[in-house]
Amino acid sequence: MAQGETAQPSVSVVVVNYRGADDTIACLRALSELDYPRLEIICVDNASPGDDADRIRAAVPSATLIAAERNLGFAGGCNLGARHAQGTVLAFLNNDARPHPRWIDAAVTALRADPTVAAVASKVLDLDGEKADFVDGGLTWFGMGYKRHADTPIADLPQAEHDTAKDVLFATGSAMFVRASVFAELGGFDDDFFMFYEDVDLGWRLNLRGWRVRYEPASIAYHRHHGTMSAVDAPDSGRETFLLERNALCALYKNLSDDTLAKVLPAALALTVRRATARGELDPALLDLASGVGPPETTPVPVSRSALAGVLAIDAFVERLPALAEARAEEQAKRVRTDADLLPLLRKALEPAYPLPRYLAAHDILTEVFGIEDAFGSRRSICVITGDTLTSRMAGPAIRAWNIADVLSREHDVRLVTVNPVADPPPAPFPVVAASRRELDHHVAWADIVILQGHILELAPSLKHEYAHKIVVCDVYDPMHLELLEQGRDAPDDIREADLAGVTKVLDAQLERGDFFLCASERQRHLWLGHLTALGRLSPRLYDADPTTRSLLAVVPFGLSPEPPRRTGPGLRAKLGIAADDRVVLWAGGVYNWFDPLTLIRAVDLLSTECPDVRLVFLGMKHPNPEVGEMDIAGRTQRLADKLGLTGKHVFFNEGWVPYDERQNWLLDADCGVTTHFEHVETMFAFRTRVLDYLWAGLPIVTTDGDAFADLVRDERLGVVVPAEDPEELAKALKRCLYDTEFAQGCRERMVAVAERFTWPNVLRPLVEFCRDPRPAADRLPGGDHLAPSPPKSAAELVRRDLALVRSYLAEGGPSELARRVKGRVLKLARRGLRRG
Repeated sequence: MAQGETAQPSVSVVVVNYRGADDTIACLRALSELDYPRLEIICVDNASPGDDADRIRAAVPSATLIAAERNLGFAGGCNLGARHAQGTVLAFLNNDARPHPRWIDAAVTALRADPTVAAVASKVLDLDGEKADFVDGGLTWFGMGYKRHADTPIADLPQAEHDTAKDVLFATGSAMFVRASVFAELGGFDDDFFMFYEDVDLGWRLNLRGWRVRYEPASIAYHRHHGTMSAVDAPDSGRETFLLERNALCALYKNLSDDTLAKVLPAALALTVRRATARGELDPALLDLASGVGPPETTPVPVSRSALAGVLAIDAFVERLPALAEARAEEQAKRVRTDADLLPLLRKALEPAYPLPRYLAAHDILTEVFGIEDAFGSRRSICVITGDTLTSRMAGPAIRAWNIADVLSREHDVRLVTVNPVADPPPAPFPVVAASRRELDHHVAWADIVILQGHILELAPSLKHEYAHKIVVCDVYDPMHLELLEQGRDAPDDIREADLAGVTKVLDAQLERGDFFLCASERQRHLWLGHLTALGRLSPRLYDADPTTRSLLAVVPFGLSPEPPRRTGPGLRAKLGIAADDRVVLWAGGVYNWFDPLTLIRAVDLLSTECPDVRLVFLGMKHPNPEVGEMDIAGRTQRLADKLGLTGKHVFFNEGWVPYDERQNWLLDADCGVTTHFEHVETMFAFRTRVLDYLWAGLPIVTTDGDAFADLVRDERLGVVVPAEDPEELAKALKRCLYDTEFAQGCRERMVAVAERFTWPNVLRPLVEFCRDPRPAADRLPGGDHLAPSPPKSAAELVRRDLALVRSYLAEGGPSELARRVKGRVLKLARRGLRRG
C-alpha cells in the first residue's frame, strides 16, 4: 500500500438466485464492473430447478457460486453466502437490482466514518431511477415493516426525505451493507423467516443492542420491485401474504419488551384476523344466530387464499412459539435500548397500512381499547448505587447520588440504592433502598442503566459478566487514588502502597467497563483522559466515533439546589452561642488530611488581635459514614486551637454533622466561607464541594490557590485567592471579606449568575441527555471488529522482512545478538502454542 493511501475494507457482496438466472447474471456482471479494489462476489443458488447454477457459473466465472442443497429462502441463502464470505463488510443485493458505480464506496465511507454504525441502508430507486423504492423505513405497531414513500416519484418528494443521511430502523435487504463481525454476532438473518421482514428483524435487533443503521443516499441501487417474487409466484396465491403476516408476528414477539408485548400482541393477533376477513370480504354475521335463524346450512363457505393466509399465519406463529421463545429470551437479555428509544425510528407507528373500511374500523377500536398509543412510551429504569450513608446527615457522595436520582426521576423510573448499612433516608420522590452485596444483582437486573460510584463495581461483579451488556455510567468525580495519597500518610509504608494499588485497580476496572463517565472539572477531565489512554480505552474506534470524547467523558460538577436557601430553624449562632454582631467565617465540611486547617487557625489567631469579633466555625468534625474514621489532621486542628487559646472564643467545633436539610440555617448565619489546602497533586484535581454551599448562600469565598475552584473565584471575582500555607495573606483575605462591605456585596451580586450555572438541573444536563438516548460506548458494541485490517503478507514479503531483521540484528550486535533474538522468538512462539493448546 502506497504511503498516504487509506486501507479499504474488503467487501463481500452476496446475491441469492432462485429460478432467475437471467436477472442474476446481469446483476453479477454489473457488480464485476464496479471499480472497488477489494471486492468478493458470491452467488448462492437456492437449489433452482434446471440449469441456473451452470449458466451463472459459465457467464460470470469471477463470482463464487455456492449451491444450496435446498431452497433456503432469501434469509437462509444470504446466511449461507455470509458464512463463505471473506470480507469485513457484507453487502446484500437482490438479483433483480443493479448497483450505481459508487454503491459500495459511499456505503463503506459511511461505515468508516462512524464506528457505531453497524449497517448502511442504500437509497434504492426503480430501474429507471425515477421512483423511490427505499428511502426510509417504517414499522407499524403490529410488526409490519414498510418502505415509506415507495413508488413515489423522486421529483415529488422533499429533498430531506430522500437525499439526507439519517438513522433508520432497518435497511432493505434488496441493497444493504453490514459489518461482517456484527452480522455474525447477531447470528445473521433469522433463517425461519425464509423471506420478508428478515431485514426488518435484523435492523430491529441491531438497534436494540445499541448499534445504528444509517441511510446513505449516495449509496444507490436500482431495483425492479418484486421482480424475483413475480417470477416464482402469483399475486393471488396468498403465499406472500402468509409470510408477511407470520413474520410480522414473529418479529413483534422477539423484539418488543415484556410490558409493550403484553399490550400489543393480543391486539396484533385480533387485527391479523380482521385483515384476513376484510381481504376475503367475509360476512362477519355469517354464523351469528342473532342475525336470524333459518334452516341449518352446512355447505362449506368459500374462503379466498388471501383471507386464509392470515388465519394460517397465526397458526404457524403458534407452532413456532417454542423456538421463538428462545430467540426472544436472547434478544431481551442482550438489549440495551427501550421500545421508547426506537419509537422515532418507527416513524408513524399508528398508520393502519391497509385501506379497507372494516379493517380501519377494527384498527381504531383496538388501538384505543389496548392503549397502543401509550404502549411504546414506557419510562427507562435507572439504578443509582452509592456506598455512602443515606440519612438526614449526608456527605458528598451521598448528596451527589441523591441529586442525580432526583433530577433523573423526572423522566425515568429511578431507584437510589446504598450498600452502606447506615440507611435512614429522608422522604424522596423515588424509591430509596439499602441492599446487601447479594441483593445488588436484583437491582442491576431491573435497570436499563446503572450509575455507580466508588467501589460499587467490585461489589456487583455481574456487571462484568452476565450483565456485561448493561449500560454503566461511572461517576469518577472523586479521584480516590490521589485522595488516598494524603489520607494514608500515617499508615505503614507497605500497607499504604497496597491500599493505593487496590484503589487504583478499582478505578481501572471502572474505566475499562464504563460506557459514560462523569467528572467534576476540566482539570479532572484531563486526568481521566490520560488514564483512559493509558488503559487502551481511547482506541481508534472510540476516537472515530467522537474525536471530542465528550460523549464518553463529560464534566458534571457537584451542584447546588435551584431554590435559594431559606431559614427553617436555628443556625450556628444559636447552637454555638455566637452573638448576632460577631463576624463568622464558616468551614462547611469535614476536616481531612488533604486540607490545611492549621494555617487557617493561625490566620484567625493573627486576625483576632485586630478584630476581636471574628469567629471561625467548623461545620462538622465527625463524618456521618461510620466507615470514614477521624483523620489525624482533625485532632491536630483542635489541639492547635486549644494551644492558642482560641477554642470556644474565636474557634468553634461542631462535633457532630449538620443534617443536610438544616445546613442552610448554619450557612445563613455566616459572613464568609473558607477552604484551605496544601499544594499537592490531590489539590490540583480536587473539587471542593463545600465551596458550592458558599455560592448557594452568597458567602464571599476565601480559598487557597491551586484547585479548580480557586480559578473560578479568581476569574469570577467571588472572593479572595491566597497562596498555600501563608497565614498572613489568609488573615488579610478574611479581613477583606468580613469587613470590606463594598467588596463583600460585589461578591454576593456576582455569585447570583454563577450559582445558577451550578444548580443540579444545569450541571447534570450531560447525564440527562445521555440517559435520554443511552448507548454502549463505541468500543463496547457487541461484535465490533476491525473494518480494514492490514492484508496478510505474502510468503515473499515475509522472507524479505526476516532477512532485513537478520541484517539489523547482525549490525547491532553481531552473531550473539542474532542468536539471542532467535531464541526469544522461539520461546515466544512456544508459549503462544501452549496457550492455544
